[in-house]
Amino acid sequence: MRSTRRLPRRRDRRGFTLIELLIVIVIIGIMAMIALPKFRETRGKAFASTMRSDLKNIASLQEEYYYDNETYEANLGALGFAGTNGVVLTVVQADPAGWSATATHPAASPLLCSVFYGAAAPIPPATVEGQIFCQ
Repeated sequence: MRSTRRLPRRRDRRGFTLIELLIVIVIIGIMAMIALPKFRETRGKAFASTMRSDLKNIASLQEEYYYDNETYEANLGALGFAGTNGVVLTVVQADPAGWSATATHPAASPLLCSVFYGAAAPIPPATVEGQIFCQ
């Protein structure tokens, strides 16, 4: 006679164990810790590039304005300048002898870019006429 006794069935495994889930979360956390500084560095470089671009655009507009009016202009609106969203540009000095300007971005603080032309006083970090420096 055969035994009618059944062997206990193995339960079908559906899902992950708590240990497996914790390991995955730890791995994701480690990857995020590695990637976040690189992301911030890349973001900072993007802001610096945007500020440099806006200062180059101002330089072109200042030269056009000087050609027509024999002086440089401190008012960005009079130059017809439309800056990049978020970049704060300030023309510090503008007269017939030269001009200087700075650029900042609230999300890139404490980064400051500056440039000067002609006899305008240099604004740190700019030290060479016509070259944009950021610090």
